[in-house]
Amino acid sequence: MATVTLTAANFDEVTSKDGIVLVDFWASWCGPCVRFAPTYERSSEKHPDIAFGKVDTEAEQLLAAKFDIRSIPTIMAIRDGIVVFSQPGALPESALESLIEKVQELDMNEVRDQMSAHSKAAHGDSAEAPAQDQPATARG
Repeated sequence: MATVTLTAANFDEVTSKDGIVLVDFWASWCGPCVRFAPTYERSSEKHPDIAFGKVDTEAEQLLAAKFDIRSIPTIMAIRDGIVVFSQPGALPESALESLIEKVQELDMNEVRDQMSAHSKAAHGDSAEAPAQDQPATARG
């Protein structure tokens, strides 16, 4: 599957659906971004069930700011509308494939439960939630 250009106009529509969306925040002047592009494209061809999007941070500055993108390339993984991974730096092909496997293996009910517990703890809404200085963490 070819990559999809993501803009402020279509980002939420593409990323809010069930399934996995990988997002590459990049710019044409960024050497590491340009070198990473073929790796990202090859991965998109191997995984037709995953949406691969690209955000040009020069053209979509507000979108980059919304996600606090400070270094490019930044790779973000979204599953079922939830950002489950975001990291700056070009990934080698093996690391990108490993990331995809890990995102596919996630128990999204557990992710939602952890997010809910962390949110409640941050707002002091539940006696059962972890203390504020001990946020919920992913179990591996």
